[in-house]
Amino acid sequence: MKVAVGPDPSLVYRPDMDPEKAKDKGSFRNYEAGPLLDRVFATYKLMHTYQTVDFVRKKHIQFGGFSYKKMTVLEAVDMLDELVDESDPDVDFPNSYHAFQTAEGIRKAHPDKDWFHLVGLLHDLGKVLVLAGEPQWAVVGDTFPVGCRPQASVVFRESTFQDNPDLQDSRYSTELGMYQPHCGLENVLMSWGHDEYMYQVMKFNKFALPPEAFYMIRFHSFYPWHTGGDYRQLCSERDLAMLPWVQEFSKFDLYTKCPELPDVATLRSYYQGLIDKYCPGVLSW
Repeated sequence: MKVAVGPDPSLVYRPDMDPEKAKDKGSFRNYEAGPLLDRVFATYKLMHTYQTVDFVRKKHIQFGGFSYKKMTVLEAVDMLDELVDESDPDVDFPNSYHAFQTAEGIRKAHPDKDWFHLVGLLHDLGKVLVLAGEPQWAVVGDTFPVGCRPQASVVFRESTFQDNPDLQDSRYSTELGMYQPHCGLENVLMSWGHDEYMYQVMKFNKFALPPEAFYMIRFHSFYPWHTGGDYRQLCSERDLAMLPWVQEFSKFDLYTKCPELPDVATLRSYYQGLIDKYCPGVLSW
């Protein structure tokens, strides 16, 4: 399959990344070739066609009551055993393993920040929406603001947005679209997916985590911003202050992916302790 797309900006070397770990960085987030490309492209084509202002607002209403399910954090992690992310060009194994891989990478690099370890475990739990019957294009993949023109580093931008009706609407088709300059990302309507849903779950259930944790969960898939350098015209000073935290998280989200799967059974007790500290009990999803 031939796809007209430039190199993805997340392949740029992160200067704070361990060079030994980063030496194979070109093998991650490859949107030009690879055995999973057709699946990935099809997911993004649907996403970039149907993620509109109207669609996103309806999803906020649909899931804003948190009436889907009652379960603990680890029960949600276990649900991800059933999920393979169709937008991910890097891995083809269940998402639950990726949760523990990310968490353990953070734990090794930041042993003094136990809340950050938990962020690694939590970050993709919003993908349980797929198991609630939502299509993957409405749950997984890189996020982007709706209500304004997609910027240069959005994956497959040139080949997937032709049928999105918002881009034919003068309110939504300019660089700022429906937003004011530097309005702050908290005032931006992001494409609907697991980031925003999990952030809302955390708020509703009053997770006792620092603001940085909420921010990393909410924007970790916003690659065009935290890695591509786009959408700065929407950012507040707070967004720019939080950006290094999102970038720090991102390297563990990305570069801990490997086919050597962790021994989850030996890790559960440690993470149960963190859950009991920051987000205990049965939660509303």
